[in-house]
Amino acid sequence: MITRAVVVPHPPLLVPRLSPGPEPELTALRDACVAAVRRLGPVWTAVGVHEKDQVIAPGSAGTFRGYGVDERVRLSASGTGSGLPLPALVAGWLREQAGAESVEVRLVAATTPPAECARLGKELTGDLLILGDGSNRHGPRAPGSEDERAPAFDDAVAKALANADTEALLALDPALADALGARGRVPWQVLAGVAGDWRAELLYSAAPFGVGYHVAVWERGC
Repeated sequence: MITRAVVVPHPPLLVPRLSPGPEPELTALRDACVAAVRRLGPVWTAVGVHEKDQVIAPGSAGTFRGYGVDERVRLSASGTGSGLPLPALVAGWLREQAGAESVEVRLVAATTPPAECARLGKELTGDLLILGDGSNRHGPRAPGSEDERAPAFDDAVAKALANADTEALLALDPALADALGARGRVPWQVLAGVAGDWRAELLYSAAPFGVGYHVAVWERGC
């Protein structure tokens, strides 16, 4: 049974070597992510989005070389290898920050419909790390072109995460999420499939670099 779940974004800029120099907004985001994952236990299951379904075992490792710096991370102390997709790289980096033993990464296809996401959530066990970004179309700094629908979309996500509102997460429109560049839709809807009486805490929600980032902790109620 899943007793804890943490929601974080997965931009490469979380890694200090990839974004050197003082940046208060980035520091606040990074600190929130690390504080959140430190509330998980020693063994994690991570869920992210990718082009196709994939399970990455804890014995794996990789590097952020493709993002500009050869920062190596492992999914466990014995992890080996050099190639991991971004969600797995960030999961590995966060594992190391938290001092956790291991993380298995479940990547889910970006086209997976809400009902199938929820079904997967029902099958998961262990402490859960959910990796996903909000819309990348916030304001003039947005990596995608600005879209006036982005703030309302991410406000709805933040509210759902703050209230452990699984119905609201499952109601997110896949077409709208895709149009807004929100890669977190699938992982959030996997989380929504995990039944339980949750106590939720939203640690961070903002779009400092034109992308919506949310950090939340869900713990099963007594």
